[in-house]
Amino acid sequence: MDQRISFVTLAVTDLEASRRFYVEGLGWTPRLEVPGDVVMFEAGPLLVLSLWDRAAFEAEVGAPAMGGAGVVPMVVSHNVRTRDEVDAVLATARDAGATVGEGAEREWGGYTGYFADPDGFRWEVAWNPGEIGESVLPGAATP
Repeated sequence: MDQRISFVTLAVTDLEASRRFYVEGLGWTPRLEVPGDVVMFEAGPLLVLSLWDRAAFEAEVGAPAMGGAGVVPMVVSHNVRTRDEVDAVLATARDAGATVGEGAEREWGGYTGYFADPDGFRWEVAWNPGEIGESVLPGAATP
């Protein structure tokens, strides 16, 4: 099996609200849309972010085992080239209606902040000055 991820799929409770958040709020462009079912975005080379209607998700995959307080135990990350870009993306998410935390220096040497989309999925916006962080930026040389 190749070491890669092709799709990240988020099961969303209100597909149209999620679509508005990503398209109108964050400025993303859908690649494929099936009204009432799914919206897909090219999120990078060979990577697609899929927003799937939760009822359709559950019918095919099964009910999620999420319950209780807290957050879904996963994070989708968006890396940028500078600390200032972290703050700019967080501001865009805030303007789009996201719940947003402040950017902060991290003990590992980077700077990150988090926002939540309409279903509470957490996005990390990160400036990671290390080799692996730089390797995922647009225009980076692939090994």
